[in-house]
Amino acid sequence: MITPEFMAIWVAWLLAGGSPGPATMGIAGTAMTAGRKQALAFALGILAGSASWGIAAALGLSAIMLTNAWVFEVLRYAGAAYLGWLALKALKRATSKEDDVALGTPFKGSYRSLFAKGAAIHLTNPKAILSWGAIYTIVAPADAVPTTLFGYFAMLYAGSILIFIGYAFLFSSKKVVYVYSRARRLFDLAFAGFFGLASFKILTARLQ
Repeated sequence: MITPEFMAIWVAWLLAGGSPGPATMGIAGTAMTAGRKQALAFALGILAGSASWGIAAALGLSAIMLTNAWVFEVLRYAGAAYLGWLALKALKRATSKEDDVALGTPFKGSYRSLFAKGAAIHLTNPKAILSWGAIYTIVAPADAVPTTLFGYFAMLYAGSILIFIGYAFLFSSKKVVYVYSRARRLFDLAFAGFFGLASFKILTARLQ
């Protein structure tokens, strides 16, 4: 069921996915140096890796949470800690004295090679499985069945598509790169505040 609370969390998912990291910065760097088509191939690989972790988390968590309610609480605190870590990283970037925009190492190769590299980055990134596990524990009840979790997966994955494909299009535009470089600190401050507030809300929430 789509509720206002879930939509707020979905927006948080978009912000978390769009914050600087190996995937987003890899797409941006590739788009700037190799072009839009190459960045799209790389982004599709990342989405394939993301889907693998999302499905694995849904299958695993649905079985675990039905038999061990305490796991839900553990993962809830892990999710809060993860959001707090993102807040600190964003705050560190915002207060950094460096003016250059770090867009990561651009990736090169054939479309197939770029797809494989994108998938490898997400499949070997602990952040990916942690973020999927954490978001499920936030949006889903402790007795969630696989059908419920896969419904959430579809909505969350749609957000990931918007972010990663969007990065491939946006950062192939020189105007967007210029605007981002000028407003980078403001973006990072906004990320820090949002993630910090979300972490606090999760920690102080009383589950029924």
